[in-house]
Amino acid sequence: MEPIAKNAPKTWHQKHEESRSFGERIADSVADGMGSWSFIIIQTILVAIWMIFNFVAFVYHWDPYPFILLNLLFSTQAAYAAPIIMMAQNRQSDRDRIQALEDFKTNVDAKKEIEELQKKLNAIELDKLDKILAILEHTKE
Repeated sequence: MEPIAKNAPKTWHQKHEESRSFGERIADSVADGMGSWSFIIIQTILVAIWMIFNFVAFVYHWDPYPFILLNLLFSTQAAYAAPIIMMAQNRQSDRDRIQALEDFKTNVDAKKEIEELQKKLNAIELDKLDKILAILEHTKE
């Protein structure tokens, strides 16, 4: 990928990234992390270790079966994760809307250019047809 020149205009994505607040960056990072396989694998390993230690603990069961403390931790995690993920999804919707608008503007500009090229091609075609007709009339004489 080629580096972008320093004086090049910023893309809508670069402008959006720079406009995010600290909280928005954290929410996006949390949502990215919680929506990954590494998070699921790590959480599964931690839950398995938690359950194994509480099943085989000979002296002290800090969270005996049915693992009420573990359920409380999951509930707390879900209570915080859901709104954070929703914030990230709302921002993704905003990004999608901005990208769609930018794509629309690009399409309108491209349409204008294509229409101008079509007019020029039509003018060239008419000019050539006029020349052909003039040659044909000249050969008839």
